[in-house]
Amino acid sequence: MQIKETTNEGLKRAYTVTIPAKEIDERVSSEVKKIAPQVRMPGFRPGKVPANLVRKMHGEQLHAQTVNDMIRESVDKVMVDNKLRPAMQPKVEFGDGYEEGKDASLTVEVEVLPEIKAPEIEGLKIERLTVPVKDEAVDEAVQRIADQNKSYKDAPKTKRAADGDQLIIDFVGSIDGVEFEGGAAENTPLTIGSGQFIPGFEEQLTGVKTGDEKTITVTFPADYPAEHLAGKDAQFAIKVQQVKVPTETKADDEFAKNLGLDSIDKLKELLRGQLEQETAGLTRTQMKRQLLDKLAAGHDFAVPEGMVEAEFQQIWAQLQQEAARSDDPEASLKEMEAEKDEYRRIAERRVRLGLLLSEIGQANGVEVTNNEMSMLIQQAAQQYRAEDRERFIEYVRNEPMAAAQLRAPLYEDKVVDFLFDKAEITDREVTREELEAAIEAEEDATDEAPKKKAPAKKAAAKKEAPKKEAKAADEKKPAAKKAPAKKDAPKKEAAEKKPAAKKAPAKKAAAKK
Repeated sequence: MQIKETTNEGLKRAYTVTIPAKEIDERVSSEVKKIAPQVRMPGFRPGKVPANLVRKMHGEQLHAQTVNDMIRESVDKVMVDNKLRPAMQPKVEFGDGYEEGKDASLTVEVEVLPEIKAPEIEGLKIERLTVPVKDEAVDEAVQRIADQNKSYKDAPKTKRAADGDQLIIDFVGSIDGVEFEGGAAENTPLTIGSGQFIPGFEEQLTGVKTGDEKTITVTFPADYPAEHLAGKDAQFAIKVQQVKVPTETKADDEFAKNLGLDSIDKLKELLRGQLEQETAGLTRTQMKRQLLDKLAAGHDFAVPEGMVEAEFQQIWAQLQQEAARSDDPEASLKEMEAEKDEYRRIAERRVRLGLLLSEIGQANGVEVTNNEMSMLIQQAAQQYRAEDRERFIEYVRNEPMAAAQLRAPLYEDKVVDFLFDKAEITDREVTREELEAAIEAEEDATDEAPKKKAPAKKAAAKKEAPKKEAKAADEKKPAAKKAPAKKDAPKKEAAEKKPAAKKAPAKKAAAKK
């Protein structure tokens, strides 16, 4: 086997590899001898079939397999002999026009990981902004729950509905005079101002009173799930069965018992724990950004273009999805294109930070244990349908790249925790608003994300996804095979979370998805 280096520029390496025909033939002959004892052929005793007949019968298959094995071995040899640390999977091209009996030639192109000077981790100084959870904040959280669990009573028949009032209505929807499927319902509760129905529906019912009949016209959103209704004007004939007004809900032991708790003190205890957990998460985010900023400021080295491109494509794909869900997809995409260089710079920063964290972790023995990995796999499996969980677990265990993707966030957090333990940390008490402002300021200062973002889709009212921090380079590789289809992740039930608005049955077209 002959190996010749053809490119050595920056982090890029390229080699030509020639595998002599003689070596290939010798390997095939060796394989023939191995399988000959198992070959069965009429007229010959078991294990006595001549090698030349075995080769005639299985030679083509054995030759193809042998060449593939020798190509893989030659790539491994290139890596080992040249002490290369590939950043991503090497690109291997087999020479055109190869014929049996001739030398095999191939090219190997690879980007290597940069040599990183051991990061200085001594003397790190980090400020930890803490937010004490005060009794007033807990009381406000309790009151919010009470306000969100309002009960209603019948209003006088002369009462005109206002914002916050509840209506009990019958409605029938039609387009161009023709009723459409799912457009009718009876005794449906609707709270004015809740945003429960499609835009324009609730607003036109302000001022109605019990017994009123009214026809309104609304336009279904262009992205409405039912394609036959999307973007169309519809008329709804409405009869108001009852106007109801909210009653005061007192936050006491009885209220807590209605929520399934022993007392109002137990509710406060749970809410205090939630608030403390939320602020602790914000504090960690602020500390982590400080840490990453300090690492990024102290290290500037070339990073593999392939890794940057892969990270950029991941960012770009997510942005395209967000743009598609926006009110004006075309304008959002245009804005994205104008900031494309900025997103690529963000991708480069993430890759560089990932390499730094990986280097620190490896140099200091940070690792994810087998038990931790097993727990990760089991937790991830819970996101899938019961019948798919075992298949997912097997998939991760058999696919190193998929396992590495799953392992990466935990590995990064362990490296960050290791650095926190090494750092000199000073505490400063702030308000939650000050903590959130500090996080935003750090984000803007480091350009971790562009300041402009695609407008959020109003109908969906989705919260912006959290920013993704850098991951260790050797753990951030795409899975080679498709994992089992994932079911929708269950939503967490929080004591403070507003209950889902009560809606008409799912097939009713007037209700918002």
